[in-house]
Amino acid sequence: MDPGSSSIVVTVTDGHGRAVADGGLARWLVRLAPARLHGELAIALVTDRRVRTLNLQYRGKDYATDVLSFPAEDFRLKAEATRSSGNVASGFSRKAGAGAEPRAANRGPATPRILGDIVIATGVARRQAGQRGHSYSTELRVLALHGFLHLLGYDHDDPEDHGRMARAEARLRRRGGLREGLISRAGAPAARPHAPSKR
Repeated sequence: MDPGSSSIVVTVTDGHGRAVADGGLARWLVRLAPARLHGELAIALVTDRRVRTLNLQYRGKDYATDVLSFPAEDFRLKAEATRSSGNVASGFSRKAGAGAEPRAANRGPATPRILGDIVIATGVARRQAGQRGHSYSTELRVLALHGFLHLLGYDHDDPEDHGRMARAEARLRRRGGLREGLISRAGAPAARPHAPSKR
């Protein structure tokens, strides 16, 4: 790890604990993380059906959304959801992605802090990438960044937020080379669709 970089660990799986090729997503997110941040987070790339099930279970919404976030320290079995222009980020734990019980956020001084988990619907991500005119790997970064900010405690739907999450997203997406974020594109028109990238 580079001096001055954060010491977070990002794992990308298929939602069943099996590592998947992530096109550099984990390294990219580690580079964007604040230097003072320490801990672990997991990103699960899962089917739309799985996200629909989780969205219904935790939010009472019967559709596949693009991203759900489950902050470990704020986890409750009855998760509180936050919305973003028809897309969501909410709260659950790494094992919840595979249908298991949540784990404790802090298990002791020698155990790394668990930041939480991000679940991304791959089908929705591919469709949104085509609608926005960029690659699937770019869309995964847009969604992962949004979910990551929710893990850090940002909530754009909270009246007390006063645009803080949008500003943080804008700063980090620029640093990460993204032309738009999930919040910033809420009012922006989609680009002309193109054939999805094979990345």
